[in-house]
Amino acid sequence: MKNHRVTKPSPPRRITILGSTGSIGRSTLDILENYNEPFEVVALTGQANVALLAEQAIKLRAKVAVIGDENMYTDLKAALAGTSVEAAAGAAAITDAASRPVDWTMAAIVGAAGLRPTLEAVRQGRTVALANKECLVCAGALFMAEVAASGATLLPVDSEHSAVFQALDNTACVGVEKIVLTASGGPFRNLTALELKSVTPQMALRHPNWSMGPKITIDSATMMNKGLEIIEAFHLFHVEAHQLEVVVHPQSIVHALVHYCDGSVLAQLSSPDMRTPIALSLAWPSRMNTPVKRLDLTAIGGLTFEAPDETRFPALRIARHALLEGGSAPVILNAANEVAVAAFLDGMLDFNGIPALVEKTLERSSDGGDREPESVDAVLAADTEARRVALEILAPITAAMAAA
Repeated sequence: MKNHRVTKPSPPRRITILGSTGSIGRSTLDILENYNEPFEVVALTGQANVALLAEQAIKLRAKVAVIGDENMYTDLKAALAGTSVEAAAGAAAITDAASRPVDWTMAAIVGAAGLRPTLEAVRQGRTVALANKECLVCAGALFMAEVAASGATLLPVDSEHSAVFQALDNTACVGVEKIVLTASGGPFRNLTALELKSVTPQMALRHPNWSMGPKITIDSATMMNKGLEIIEAFHLFHVEAHQLEVVVHPQSIVHALVHYCDGSVLAQLSSPDMRTPIALSLAWPSRMNTPVKRLDLTAIGGLTFEAPDETRFPALRIARHALLEGGSAPVILNAANEVAVAAFLDGMLDFNGIPALVEKTLERSSDGGDREPESVDAVLAADTEARRVALEILAPITAAMAAA
């Protein structure tokens, strides 16, 4: 009789999604519906959408669901009544959820609020899919040091950085001359400076190519998103600032290009759908079937590229300056931009006022140092101070708009 080796089935892959109710989180859950391996959802977190968070947690049988707004704890607990899902609330609870042992974490909390929980996920030493660019903008050196110390696998989820990751093909930037990130140019790339002044939040939220959350959609319209991505790429790929460029590509088909010293240029192309880089991070080092629109280059017909106009869209120039200045300047840049975008969405600041407020905040509060903050507390302290300064600058602008 022949001996047959019995192969034990692999245990379910444990997954946490930080920011499950946002755009990236919802796309991640859509991908999981097509995932061909068993998985177990350990934790889901959201900021304020209790109904959606509870629905997701119940559907995926999560161990815990955490709402960031502590005032909504009672509502979440009620929504989860009669289920096995544990309810929790508050920033500390989100960080605690991120510390639970899992195999793969999607880090998709928007803004500087995502720094502590994402670092906690990194410290577990497993795989972290990074969709929160502010972690690297505000604490790049600190964050990457934690990745190295823990042995975690960090996979970029921004479409541009995922594209670079693929084009580098594990070369660790050997022979790379430059990295080029593409930008759609947003919905206003052909407007004059005067026309930009009249842009409304409703107009700015209608991105021509991508479906994203409101904050990142506004950042795309001002091109601040691309400035933040340059800083992110600087830390991710260990190149010099002068090796990072941006080109406007309205079709959003080519997501990044890597130029090599032998004259070769490698590019990654795909339909503008965040499910593609999310799926790559979930299946890596393999790939998985994803329900996204396939490219038909003959139907597209042509791909165009142009230089960004930093006169009409100065955010890119301002972000580059913050990267070169170093110190707490990138933290200030990010914090002031979050204040400016929120003010614009609330009708308290015009479109051109977004980069202007960021630049004024940098001028007033940048320390000019050459070292980033060396602790999370130092990062958050710089963030808090920058917000105070930005709001101080914003106050007379808001008053003038109200009186007009």
